[in-house]
Amino acid sequence: MKISIDRETLLKPLQLVSGVVERRQSIPVLANALLKSDKKSFTLTGTDLEIELQGRIALEKISEAGEITVPARKLIDICKTLPEKAQIDLNFDGQKVIVRSGKSRFSLATLPADEFPKTEEFSATLEFKIPATDLRSVIEKTSFAMAQQDVRYYLNGLLFEVSDNQLVAVATDGHRMGYSSIEAKAPGMAQVIVPRKAVLELSRLLADTAGEVDVLFGSNQLQVKTDHYVFTTKLIEGRFPDYSKVIPTGGDKVLIVDRDILKQALNRVAVLANEKHRGVLFELQAGTLRITANNTEQEEAEEELNVNYHGGEMNISFNVTYLFDVINALNAGNMQFTFTNSDSSIRVEQEKSAENNNADVYVIMPMQL
Repeated sequence: MKISIDRETLLKPLQLVSGVVERRQSIPVLANALLKSDKKSFTLTGTDLEIELQGRIALEKISEAGEITVPARKLIDICKTLPEKAQIDLNFDGQKVIVRSGKSRFSLATLPADEFPKTEEFSATLEFKIPATDLRSVIEKTSFAMAQQDVRYYLNGLLFEVSDNQLVAVATDGHRMGYSSIEAKAPGMAQVIVPRKAVLELSRLLADTAGEVDVLFGSNQLQVKTDHYVFTTKLIEGRFPDYSKVIPTGGDKVLIVDRDILKQALNRVAVLANEKHRGVLFELQAGTLRITANNTEQEEAEEELNVNYHGGEMNISFNVTYLFDVINALNAGNMQFTFTNSDSSIRVEQEKSAENNNADVYVIMPMQL
């Protein structure tokens, strides 16, 4: 294998591909990226046995075809230290990969390409196209609510559900839930649960992706194809909770408040919140929201806002981190809280209007201070 490529063309796909590579692993080849060149293109592949990402680079000229694996992190670090627009020559001499750029020379250890794990053959049961920005949007609006290392393994990921020409994304850790939907012309119905790491890596990939992507659901895999990448992940087996039963549909107490004003008030109050449970208290009465927090040092913070609130007087407490996550997921403008009582979960969304179809809904459980 012998190719010549400029630094920026190589660095971007290399960074994305290496994101799926585990820093600590028991199989040495999993720390490596598979480099493969043919007469038309150069591909890089990384995997952790659960996720695989393959990036394709079109090159005008490839001197010599071949394939080999090299340490992914070391190759990235080399590229980062080289000057911008530097030309990089990669040459496999039969034992090591020689990296040259200007007067710099690096020799990297290799492992044979045939030791690199082969991709499980993918068989799609449902396939559709969707704008990359739409897919990333539903991920960003919900993924913060995914559980981390929960014994209920099906919560450690993001639910994708396709039905009625809609793609729905749902995540919950049992304390809060995020729901977002977007139009998707998919020929069928299906549900898959995508693992947490795969969700985060897919979001990174979509950040710089324009146009439409192909989404393929399989029996135990999900695949997303862009113009230059193929992302494949295994799925979490299990049944996701019925999210429709979690979203409150009643509630006679409604609070409408500007998102940015509330966020600024919470930022100030949270300074003196208890570091362990991060609790803040909402005291609601007609036209007024009073937010307070205190800590073990007997310090207190208080903010009072003029708001649009209809309902009886009520006190309810929340983890302020959960509130921030929801606030950051919503667009600027007014947000709406719907309460039943101080012990029941609340519904949070953008203020209802003719322009807003409330495709994003959040649920937060209250806490006891």
